[in-house]
Amino acid sequence: MWLLRLTWALAVLGVTAGSGPSPSPSPGPTVPPPDKASIFADLSPAELRAVRTFLMSRPELGLSPSRGGPLAKNTLFLVELLPPKKRLALRYLDQGGPRPRRQARAVIFFGGQSEPNITEFAVGPLPQPSSYRPLRFKGGRAIPFAARPMTQLEYELLHRTLAEAMEPLYRLLRDSTGFWYHNCSQRCLTFSDIAPRGLAPGERRTWLVLQRFVEGFFLHPVGLEVLVDHRDPDPRRWAVQQLWYNGQYFSSPQELAQRYEQGTLAVAHLAEPPSQQLFSSYEPRGRFATDTPTEVHGAKVCEPQGRRYRLRGNQLEYGGWSLAFRLRSSAGLQLFDLRFNGERVAYEVSVQEAIAFYGGHTPAAMQTKYMDAGWGMGSVTYELARGIDCPEVATYLDAHHLYDADGPVRFSHAICIFELPTGVPLRRHFDSDFQGGFHFYAGLEGQALVLRTTSTVYNYDYIWDFLLYPNGVMEAKVHATGFIHATFYTPQGRRYGSRVHSHVLGNLHTHLVHYKVDLDIAGTGNSFETMDVRFENISNPWSPAPVGSGWHSLGSLGRGGRWVLPPTLAPTRVGLLPAPSDGPDPAPVPHRYHLAVTRHHENEPSSSSIYAQNDPWEPLVSFEGFLRDNETIEDQDLVAWVTVGFLHVPHAEDIPNTATPGNAVGFFLRPFNFFDEDPSVASRSPVIVRPLDPPTFSRLEIQRWTPASPGPCVAPGPFTYNGTY
Repeated sequence: MWLLRLTWALAVLGVTAGSGPSPSPSPGPTVPPPDKASIFADLSPAELRAVRTFLMSRPELGLSPSRGGPLAKNTLFLVELLPPKKRLALRYLDQGGPRPRRQARAVIFFGGQSEPNITEFAVGPLPQPSSYRPLRFKGGRAIPFAARPMTQLEYELLHRTLAEAMEPLYRLLRDSTGFWYHNCSQRCLTFSDIAPRGLAPGERRTWLVLQRFVEGFFLHPVGLEVLVDHRDPDPRRWAVQQLWYNGQYFSSPQELAQRYEQGTLAVAHLAEPPSQQLFSSYEPRGRFATDTPTEVHGAKVCEPQGRRYRLRGNQLEYGGWSLAFRLRSSAGLQLFDLRFNGERVAYEVSVQEAIAFYGGHTPAAMQTKYMDAGWGMGSVTYELARGIDCPEVATYLDAHHLYDADGPVRFSHAICIFELPTGVPLRRHFDSDFQGGFHFYAGLEGQALVLRTTSTVYNYDYIWDFLLYPNGVMEAKVHATGFIHATFYTPQGRRYGSRVHSHVLGNLHTHLVHYKVDLDIAGTGNSFETMDVRFENISNPWSPAPVGSGWHSLGSLGRGGRWVLPPTLAPTRVGLLPAPSDGPDPAPVPHRYHLAVTRHHENEPSSSSIYAQNDPWEPLVSFEGFLRDNETIEDQDLVAWVTVGFLHVPHAEDIPNTATPGNAVGFFLRPFNFFDEDPSVASRSPVIVRPLDPPTFSRLEIQRWTPASPGPCVAPGPFTYNGTY
């Protein structure tokens, strides 16, 4: 059995193998060779180019380049690996079956036709594609064109529309902020857009928050928000529908400008931003009271005797662990064929979605419900800085994305892998003799292998980690950092957050992250079991005195298609969406459940989609539909869908950025009576100390299986960073 443990709850889930005793895994022989892991590898730049060249050559598709030109055209938006179906992959991995055909998933925006739509295709076989076929979502629904993610071209057209609309407001913006939008070269305003883009399916109306374009512009709203309708494929028909300025609504820029000229407008005058030590910058300012040194390097991670993990292609091995991994452009890190000592633990563990729901007084704040798969969460994996984002000694890997681009784009150092000293022993014991000495001391230093990437989704940075521990425990964790999503401060806004600077409100919001955990414990025939622990009174069998008490456990087998964490085990309901009966809710429903367990189905590969952000009212992927059948989950191929999250009440200490301590959530996979003993006993890293001459303790036997001294640690070398992609 393996336990899935949520970091904000007790251990509540058990997934058991099918009937019969659990096997004792044997190390070595059953670890798959690296060429087998390659069926899950991301597409190479050559494969991405081959898919694009093939599709561009098909006259019936009528494709045009993505950049430049009109919006009303057919374009290739996304190309990424289409993973093989699970049954075909397992047949190949476990039974010597044929290697699954390598295929790509291609997303095409058909905007240049009378009824625009979006179609996804399977393209293959790779590396020389020769055919394509449409992919269908469960239920066979077509993808509405209005549900498409934003593109760079659409942003450029929005900028032109906004620049023209802001021309009447030049004097107001110049006088109140010192910056303006149209015809500017230095003291410019910029904008952030929010979503969903409207209030009903088919709409594409976006509130834009205007900000001064300085370092950390997310924290510099100027008090103006503009609603633009940009649904029509022809940008000449786009229009500003409303404006909000300093607590008041206006029907047009001209009305707002007229009020200013008449002197009847409540104007928000902003101070000139300083040229140095701007509050939104990382430049040091102030001093610590102790004056302990910070101008020298702090502690570092090192590998004194070299790396203790093995990376071959996309196969990673560490201690008893082996796995294949990829970085999806659409949603981020995805692990496949996760094994410990050759025994498969999970077929897939992957990030599905990250959402942030906001409250506020301004129209943009009250409308904001970010669903980051719709913003290319897996494609914004910018360069990791050595020594900051990951240790200097880490292995750094590049990623190649074809996302809203006319070819693959290289993101250097997008992934890092490193062994991390946890700073706490994995286990230890001091065996006292209670007379000033000891019988023995034994300890095993704590370490874990970390697989990491980041997603910078505009203002927010997510740090995605999978950690592998020597005792068969896997941890999935995400840290939230970056700039808060801030709006202009008004007294009415205090209900929805904190005033974090003179004109800046940090808006209250929840962070929710959804994972897919396709567990295969000793095969695909698993059952779902919960364990509850209760306090009971019992008769004391060895004394007729008062009644004793103790704990006992209760196990129950799940038989429905859904299981929700009981309220008694959940510390708070904050962060989950309303239950379906609580009223209208324009959000994808996976996040209503702390945990849901369903049968595996090939047509349910993901719980969300890149289209949910701009059409959350009628999502293409209906997670609720995964649960409606209420299928038995006993001795079946099971998938656990896990939601973790936290409530973020912004505060002044979120300036300039939200810090990672206290802003991390995740879950653990832990073996539970699966092994005969802690499997980390296979590690050669423990230290055992025994006294040879008690009670004097002048001579000790120190038993270890590693060199007595770790040796030199960090190799010298200057910090370098490129940052381009």
